[in-house]
Amino acid sequence: MENQRENRCLLFDWGDTLMRVFPEFDGPMVAWPQVEAMPHAEAVLAELRTRSILAVATNAADSEEAEIRAALERIGLDMLLDKVYCYRKIGHKKPSKEFFEYILADLGLQTSQVIMIGDDFEADVVGANNCGIRAIWYNVRADEKRESPMHRTIYDLRSLPKTLDSFWNPGELSRRGS
Repeated sequence: MENQRENRCLLFDWGDTLMRVFPEFDGPMVAWPQVEAMPHAEAVLAELRTRSILAVATNAADSEEAEIRAALERIGLDMLLDKVYCYRKIGHKKPSKEFFEYILADLGLQTSQVIMIGDDFEADVVGANNCGIRAIWYNVRADEKRESPMHRTIYDLRSLPKTLDSFWNPGELSRRGS
């Protein structure tokens, strides 16, 4: 299974996807007086880690990779994530093609081998889709559902593994031609 893991990557947005954003705090999240994981994030990451490379892909402007990792460490998620891709290192933000192209090049993977998961439909889903990367919208704010061959909607991280299974279907990949 390790070979399969090396050939697949799940990109997770950071704020309000893996860690809750508290609007009353500013500056680097690692320095916030309170931090917390989104519900079920640790258990879901632990399950998915056996099947895929796991990475953070964030537009956070206040934090560099070391600060992001330190914030993740405060809630026990740091050891579950293989890579951190942040705006301050890449120099481009989601939804730009440059952001996603940098990640693909660093991973050495094709678009069909990567799925983006995030709470911002435009930045995370549309941005990834515009680069040929499938995405899952983690919608925690409304009942709205948006589905297409390139994206799905979830409302609870616990439904992510099952939703991913439909995206990793080899028949779907070959029909898509990526």
